[in-house]
Amino acid sequence: MNSEELVKQTEFIDDKLAGKRLDKVLSLLFPEHSRSYLKGLIVEGKVKVNDKPVFKASVTVNLGDAIELVVPPPKLLDITPEDIPLDILYEDDDVLVINKPKDMVVHPAAGHYEGTLVNAVMHHCGDKLSGINGVMRPGIVHRIDKDTTGSVIICKNDNAHQKIAAQLKEHSIKREYVAIVYGIIDEDEGTIEGSIGRHPTDRKKMAMNVPNGKHAVTHFKVLKRFYESKMTYVACRLETGRTHQIRVHMSSIGHPLLGDEVYKDGRKTNMKLNGQCLHARILGFIHPTTGEYVETTAPLPEYFEHLLETLK
Repeated sequence: MNSEELVKQTEFIDDKLAGKRLDKVLSLLFPEHSRSYLKGLIVEGKVKVNDKPVFKASVTVNLGDAIELVVPPPKLLDITPEDIPLDILYEDDDVLVINKPKDMVVHPAAGHYEGTLVNAVMHHCGDKLSGINGVMRPGIVHRIDKDTTGSVIICKNDNAHQKIAAQLKEHSIKREYVAIVYGIIDEDEGTIEGSIGRHPTDRKKMAMNVPNGKHAVTHFKVLKRFYESKMTYVACRLETGRTHQIRVHMSSIGHPLLGDEVYKDGRKTNMKLNGQCLHARILGFIHPTTGEYVETTAPLPEYFEHLLETLK
């Protein structure tokens, strides 16, 4: 073992974890790491059960098993910091909250290695970013879609990352979005509950109530009804945080998001749009150092304000 590698303290399996898959157990024991990242460590032989390397994520753990996780040190990033202006809503030595613009990808991936939020944050923060989520996502503890605007929290150190990740896992972070959806919603407010997972045939989409789905809950409240345009302006509060959650849930009740080409359910409009009309407006969390509640509000982007005025 490389002396520079970080060894997590050994954890022993209790009756609440016994009988579960190894990757599931690791995600519960070490919530600061994503499940996909942990699966990668398993394949690389970085996880031991009872002092023996295990290479399959599907292995079942038993009562009393000793689990050891070895996390390699962050690799040097081959990502270029870029001097891209940031709309900063809040910043201190631990966290940074950004109002992300439309068309900006959060972290580098195939086809998007430049112009991402990570490129901009690396220029702004230098080497003061957490390294927990790997070389391509320094400081990133959650993300929003390219076409979604609004609040994203960035962690400047591993302690902040671990504590914010724990809040996300416990669903204690306040996340409220606003959206424009097709159709008139009759109820003033409501709750949509239904598991969300990868679509069985279209891997670019998510779907409701599929075998691999995870529990998901979205609360919505009508802000304004546009009867002539047959559209509704809503606020959506996430109780969970699944991929495309609001887009999938609103489409499931017959009210897909305006501009959403993936889940539009055959709806059409003559309006010139660029992606779904969805904005992460409010983000509230417990500060990882002070323990105080912090809440930020991201103002609506100009295009969103213009749409609301047009619909009026």
